[in-house]
Amino acid sequence: MLLVSSRLEERVNIMSASTTDSTNHAAKTDPEKSPNRVKAIMGACSGNLVEWYDFFIYAYTAIYFAASFFPKGDTTTQLLATAGVFAVGFFMRPLGGWIFGWIADTRGRKVSMIISVFMMCAGSLMIAVMPTYDTIGMAAPVLLVVARLIQGLSVGAEYGTGATYISEIATPGRRCFYGSFQYFTIIAGQLMALMTVVILQQTLTGEELREWGWRIPFFIGALSSIVVVYLRRAMHETATKKDMNRKDAGSLRGMFKHKRAVALVVAFTIGGSLYFYTFTTYMQKFLVISAGFSPETVSFIMTAALVGFMFCQPLFGLLADRIGIKAHMLMFSGLAMVLVIPLLYSLQSVSSPFMAFLLVFGGLAIASLYTPIAGIVKAELFPPAVRALGVGFPYAVGNAAFGGTAEYVALSLRSQGIEEYFFFYVAAVVTITFIAAMLMPNLSRYGYISGSGEVEERTGLKGCAKSHAASV
Repeated sequence: MLLVSSRLEERVNIMSASTTDSTNHAAKTDPEKSPNRVKAIMGACSGNLVEWYDFFIYAYTAIYFAASFFPKGDTTTQLLATAGVFAVGFFMRPLGGWIFGWIADTRGRKVSMIISVFMMCAGSLMIAVMPTYDTIGMAAPVLLVVARLIQGLSVGAEYGTGATYISEIATPGRRCFYGSFQYFTIIAGQLMALMTVVILQQTLTGEELREWGWRIPFFIGALSSIVVVYLRRAMHETATKKDMNRKDAGSLRGMFKHKRAVALVVAFTIGGSLYFYTFTTYMQKFLVISAGFSPETVSFIMTAALVGFMFCQPLFGLLADRIGIKAHMLMFSGLAMVLVIPLLYSLQSVSSPFMAFLLVFGGLAIASLYTPIAGIVKAELFPPAVRALGVGFPYAVGNAAFGGTAEYVALSLRSQGIEEYFFFYVAAVVTITFIAAMLMPNLSRYGYISGSGEVEERTGLKGCAKSHAASV
């Protein structure tokens, strides 16, 4: 795998070398007029869409293929097993964030993003052609875990590098707007996965879906990478040779020189990711096994809610550009902390599909205060030489520990008859995010992209007071 990655990297470097210098100049001098801006955003976001489609399709088809890869048992036990494998994919993200953060900071953002697409394709193709438990026994769940490990490594690579790339190519004063398209395509990938399942539900019987129909979405994901590679070949590099050649570029030692920034990224991620996955991937199962809706009804509820959530991204991104990142983070974490428990209690007992939609969309509207700025706020906290690593690695650690385990924790508590404990767990974790938002400095003044780069000096109670005084 390392040999393949090395050759891919060499070819990508050759393709991009002739355009790197001119692109860096264009991005820094007048990015608004750059004729390649739309292509650059499309290249970054198209891979994001395909990768997250591949990652989410697992969660949405698990209810059909769970019995194919695990020993016979009740539905909750099999779903718990597939949720565990889903979480395993998240635990590869820190390794992906570390390896590909180093590649992005020392070899270029473009190289990292092209390699990550190939890896996601490989994981999806493995699942699409994988024999079942009845055919190869325990080798089936083992191979499923391997495929998810590859996909987790890829997603760990994609988020940090993509967020860094978009933040660097974005126009000053519009960074949150441009940054919103990262989660726009994450949601679009999730929505595309959901719509694929809805179409299959309307064209195939339940028995056909359980026997072979669930494989179709994984084939679609694997083939989609061809278009993404073509688009990413045209992307321009935003990292400069000077930054890539710095002594600590892409190193953990260089990243940990910014300890407070690392702590902020982790704190923002654990609350934001746990909340996001609670109202997206886990909600698909929660409405079936707790509220009692049919899978088909839940698919329509979630499709409608996600469409609205997706279009909230650029709108809330524009709002963040006006009122500031810190205000947005405080609004998200404060509202989530107070409202997540009543929202989940209401969803647990809801009987009307329309009311279920309103409650889910209400929860996602709160998430829209976080998602458009999630990448930008992290990128602002680090200098360019360790930016991709600083965004990707701490994020991946927090995401693996809390976002990736959301389903597993919820289902485990449910199996013990204490499902409501999960509601309080989400609220407690979001409270940590709220405290971190309070301690974060004003990034428009002190961030590394928009301000003076004094994040370390201004983070904390004393720095928070100074930042507030300066903004007043």
